[in-house]
Amino acid sequence: MTVAVKRLFRGSAWAFVTLLLAACAGTSNQALRDFQMQTPRPFGYVIGDTLPQRIVLETRAGMELERSSLPTPGRLNRWLQLNAVHVQERGGADGKRYQIDLLYQQFYAPLEVKALSIPAFTLRFQQHGQTLEQPVAAWTFTAAPLRELVVRQDQHGEYLRPDQAPPLLDDAVIVRRLCIALAVLCGIALRLAWLYGYLPGLPQRRVFKRAQRQLQMLGLPQLPQALGALHAAFNGLHGKPVFLHKLTEFYQSHPEYRSIAAELSWFFDYSNRYFFGDASTMPQEHDLQKIKTLCLHCREIERGSR
Repeated sequence: MTVAVKRLFRGSAWAFVTLLLAACAGTSNQALRDFQMQTPRPFGYVIGDTLPQRIVLETRAGMELERSSLPTPGRLNRWLQLNAVHVQERGGADGKRYQIDLLYQQFYAPLEVKALSIPAFTLRFQQHGQTLEQPVAAWTFTAAPLRELVVRQDQHGEYLRPDQAPPLLDDAVIVRRLCIALAVLCGIALRLAWLYGYLPGLPQRRVFKRAQRQLQMLGLPQLPQALGALHAAFNGLHGKPVFLHKLTEFYQSHPEYRSIAAELSWFFDYSNRYFFGDASTMPQEHDLQKIKTLCLHCREIERGSR
């Protein structure tokens, strides 16, 4: 092998090693595996509008974001303010994922459509004592004027432009529901008036109510008065005297009382035996209770609850 060939071989080997080291060094200097800057629409803003900005990035293993490199909330210039900074961090063995949310608010009042820019800044990362940087580019948007450029005047030199009248609320549903509620209320009132006999031309529905009040104050010694009060209630309801042998006629006029036909038959039979039968039959306390129970059942039928 000649000397020239040896020198050529040594030079090629050294160049290969140099390229390999440079490649390795270049790979280690890449702090991020992914970097995204997400921004809203770049137009249509007026004074006072807020502008959200989101930065999503993924670091390699061992990389840590320096929180001090983030912008500090507060006034950035005479028309731009940073209201909030929120950082979400999720870590793993092969690196970390950061989501940085920035909320800007602009107070520029342009006289015409004007392009404005949110200033750029630099994020810093630490890796084994070394500092690596990632620039965040400025973001440009357009702001529009909020007022008229030329003030118009009327013939008197004044500019009168009334505010737009507020739209009226649709109250059709409310009115319909109110009408339904009033109709239900009227129906309930008519039902109660009919049950209590307050409507003119209808039979009174308070005959057994009066009889029940009388029976509550009577004891066994006043059994004749108790029987007379219940007889008066049946006669007042039917419009003429009611007897045991005329219960069929009573049921034809008042069929709702057929549900207690057995109690009515017992009552009229007991009344006949008490007033016209053997006087030696002594009334019992449970007889008076059965009369009061019959009156209660008649009252329930009278009210329509039975």
